[in-house]
Amino acid sequence: MPRIERTLLSVTDKTGLVPFAQKLHSLGVELISTGGTAKLLRESGIPVCEVAEITGFPEMLDGRVKTIHPRIAAGILAIRGNSEHMRALAEHEIPAIQMVVVNLYQFDKFASKPGVTREELIENIDIGGPTMIRAAAKNFQDVAVVVSPDQYDAIGDEMARQNGGLNAETHWRLAQQAFLHTAAYDAAVSARLLQIDAEGRTVEEPLPARLTFSAERASALRYGENPHQQAALYSFGRGGIAAAEQLHGKELSYNNLVDLDAAWQLIQEFEGPAAAIIKHTNPCGCAEQPQLAEAYRKALEADPVSAFGGVLAFNRELDGTTASEVSKLFVEAIAAPAFSPEALTTLSVKKNLRLVRVSPVAQPELVMKSISGGVLAQTADVAPLDKGSLEIKTTREPTPQEWDALLFGWKVSKHVKSNAIVYARAGQAVSVGAGQMSRVDSVKVGAMKAVLPLAGTVLASDAFFPFPDGVEEAARHGITAVIQPGGSVRDQEVVAAANLLNLAMVFTGVRHFRH
Repeated sequence: MPRIERTLLSVTDKTGLVPFAQKLHSLGVELISTGGTAKLLRESGIPVCEVAEITGFPEMLDGRVKTIHPRIAAGILAIRGNSEHMRALAEHEIPAIQMVVVNLYQFDKFASKPGVTREELIENIDIGGPTMIRAAAKNFQDVAVVVSPDQYDAIGDEMARQNGGLNAETHWRLAQQAFLHTAAYDAAVSARLLQIDAEGRTVEEPLPARLTFSAERASALRYGENPHQQAALYSFGRGGIAAAEQLHGKELSYNNLVDLDAAWQLIQEFEGPAAAIIKHTNPCGCAEQPQLAEAYRKALEADPVSAFGGVLAFNRELDGTTASEVSKLFVEAIAAPAFSPEALTTLSVKKNLRLVRVSPVAQPELVMKSISGGVLAQTADVAPLDKGSLEIKTTREPTPQEWDALLFGWKVSKHVKSNAIVYARAGQAVSVGAGQMSRVDSVKVGAMKAVLPLAGTVLASDAFFPFPDGVEEAARHGITAVIQPGGSVRDQEVVAAANLLNLAMVFTGVRHFRH
């Protein structure tokens, strides 16, 4: 490819710009720039030509017009192999531009600021930037377009090797990334403006008329749920498991990521030190205790057989003491907000164990699931449980200890596949019955799997009991109280059965199906 003789630079994110511009200058590239970018380059001792010197016009309309001019657009869009195009450039003395370095203001971050007005949003919509990027990407065979500081080093190195030029494959790859960049920008602008009515007021609409989102491929995975399926991880860049930092271990698999997300979502329910053990997206152990190591021990003792090969999550920095306990068990992956140096030393001995550091997601997101021909979307299941709004339906009220156990078990049941049953004590899930086609079978499965004694536990159910048989079956195993949504046509029969068995029963009025 011909060498790059002239580059236009106009960036919002100035990370790494000065070293990159110095590299271009050292390769003999003439630099053209605007406003703040030109000022930075000049202050750094790098020769730069202002766009106004090319166009013959100053920046105007409060900066709305800078690069929108035929002398800039033609210099980018002219096809070098088209004699008519080149004759036009020569006739009007328009310099050809071989590289455009432009990135756009992160509109979505600005738009999320409290109290931002429609006028402020409008003034922060970039016009010239996307125009230059699209023009350069459209003329990719002759113009290289660079939209991210992450690209600078590779571009500079290749130009140094290629006598100041870039190969055709690089030009095409950069054009693809450029169109992704502008598409994500347009999606952010349209999504935010759709939340504003004609009077400029923000409209709270959690499910918009048009669903637009952009996600970057964070990594290609070896395969999907099964080896014959292809898979990749796409990230919105807003924290959570998709943006987690892997500190150790072999490559994360599709199933690892699904289980890590299930574990991480569960562990966010608790304020005290808590541990969760997940197997095939279902909790097989969960506990909240004064110390993290004790929470892990309580979580593990509920079902140590299922915990083998499971995925763990903690809501505190994983400390050395807890790590020593964890190291005794074979697990696939661990998620935590941080790992102490002692924990990393202890767990890194297991070369395949995946350790991921996770940043919380700033706000609840839409939950999406693909179906044939479309996508289902719903708001996140974040309905708070207010103890004051719960209804005691039985003659006997729960004791203080039963209350603690009921509220804990209810939080866990929310993260169990329906039909979901959780046997619990205060701060500990004792056994879990998940995913059965009938609720009474989930009760039986939970009892069958129990390693710890069930006598004196409470029962949490994610949805109502359609018949008294589920409560009667649980009572045979020694439970003393039940928490459930209520809402069955047979609620009176279920409550009557609980009274007959001297159980306390609480209705939440909230269901937690998880399909």
